[in-house]
Amino acid sequence: MRIFLRNAIFLIATFAASVGASAHIGHENTSVTSGLAHPFGLDHLLAMVAVGLWSVNALPARQTWQGPAMFMAALALSAALGASGVTVPFLEHAIALSVLLFGAMLIVAAKPLPTAWGLGLIAAAASIHGLAHGAETPATGFAGYAVGFLLTTAALHLGGVGVGLGIRRWLAARSNVAIGGLGGLIGFAGIYLFSQV
Repeated sequence: MRIFLRNAIFLIATFAASVGASAHIGHENTSVTSGLAHPFGLDHLLAMVAVGLWSVNALPARQTWQGPAMFMAALALSAALGASGVTVPFLEHAIALSVLLFGAMLIVAAKPLPTAWGLGLIAAAASIHGLAHGAETPATGFAGYAVGFLLTTAALHLGGVGVGLGIRRWLAARSNVAIGGLGGLIGFAGIYLFSQV
């Protein structure tokens, strides 16, 4: 299982490095396929995996689903707003800062924020990501595109949950250090993304 965990982390890191700094350039938004591809930009990918990791480490076992569910609900609602033309200034900067926020939340996951605060921050960050998704709705329509990006979002959340569970199981007492270390890497990635906008 440790080999699987190492390989999973390596695969996520390799893929994240290969897709570039932003999800918002370089692919066409013309179908469900583009919806599936959109969240694989480094900014979205790191945020969504981080939500899964945080949920495993900061929420009680039977409430782990709440982090991903909150993210997806806020993402879908704000994407609909983005598709209708709603936006905020400095959207790309805000997305990069959300990655930094999730990194910080992972660093303190061993002594987490109150659940309502954590879920509120997740919803706020997801809303920023959703506006970006919605702004790039293809001319062929929102529904298929939304199905695509929600499926990929769910898969990335599950990936984060899986990595988090693996770390907790196989690193036991050192799991908080490992999660904090991943949080630090994600936070630095957020700083890098901010510098590239």
